[in-house]
Amino acid sequence: MYQDFAAELAWATQHMPRTRAAVAALPDLTGVKLACNMHLDLKMAPLVAGLLDKGAEVFLTTCNPTTVQDDVVAYLVEKGAKAHAWRDMSDADWSDSFDKALAWNPTHLCEMGADLTTRLHQSETGPKIIAGLEATGSGINRLGGVEPRYPIFNWDDLPVKEGLHNRHMVGLTAWHTFFQTTHLTLHEKKVIVIGYGLVGQGVADSAKAYGGQVEIAELNPARALQAKYDGWPVVDLAEAVKHADVIATATGAYGVLSAKHLDDMKDGAFILNVGHVSQEIDVPYLKANASHSLPMPYVDAYKLGDKTLYLLADGSMFNLTAGYGDSLNAFDVTLGVMASGIGHIVGAGANHENGLYLLPESAWMKSL
Repeated sequence: MYQDFAAELAWATQHMPRTRAAVAALPDLTGVKLACNMHLDLKMAPLVAGLLDKGAEVFLTTCNPTTVQDDVVAYLVEKGAKAHAWRDMSDADWSDSFDKALAWNPTHLCEMGADLTTRLHQSETGPKIIAGLEATGSGINRLGGVEPRYPIFNWDDLPVKEGLHNRHMVGLTAWHTFFQTTHLTLHEKKVIVIGYGLVGQGVADSAKAYGGQVEIAELNPARALQAKYDGWPVVDLAEAVKHADVIATATGAYGVLSAKHLDDMKDGAFILNVGHVSQEIDVPYLKANASHSLPMPYVDAYKLGDKTLYLLADGSMFNLTAGYGDSLNAFDVTLGVMASGIGHIVGAGANHENGLYLLPESAWMKSL
């Protein structure tokens, strides 16, 4: 049944030596019930399969239904994992998956976006979690309004995560996916990058390297100043959308591109999102007010008045919904750190006081 997938998995595992070593270094995980809320693509399979082989019980949910690979989930379920995740599952099913994961009574959480932790803290009852991991800036921001009932370790802000994945890989793979999906390049195109955090910085640099004429829209004064010092034109978004050929959102925030912005865009503009949340763009406005066609896979054409706007991957995380995301060798660093982080939360991290902590260097440095 999995002949082709097995070959893909073998290829991925071969090119992820850090992940293999980090999983091999984990202790026996018998008795650990780990609920994972994360992207479920090919690159995750070697880690989850390794956790199962170490004796852990695993429940899989997704942080983004558009990035789920169903063959990955099926393979891991056959390996022994529990799962409630499939590609393009409805919002109701997605929400239900968080309740199912918590009802499974996990002992530990491994998350990208803090959905399980947020859901758990909406009630006074629920499973007793020993410790958790959080991998995204969006998740860390959500945890700012939570008083955790257990120690949670942030590894998004580690230099090997923010400096490699956030700063370089997202931008690089986003534009690779743009070329693959549209059959177009960025030459002679004015590209607006919204957000100048580490992801936005990488998106801007890669866009310029591939021939785009790049401008930055950033509300944070410090980041806007940094963009200027890096040599980028910093523009007002309300004006910039009127002349942009390609607009990329990279903030991880909600409602970045409003209905007014969409109304003001020029005919033929491309819109894509590489932030963690799928609500950076007011997609419901387009669906309610424009006629729709699909000229190419993952290219949604919306006829809005007398113009056509091209929304890529329905506003979801473009590089991982329409493409393959990080390269295997780059994501190997990320997964090696995640595996070491799991070792920390089932070991020394379990003894921390309740609260949010940066994953200590002693826990992840050995995975490099």
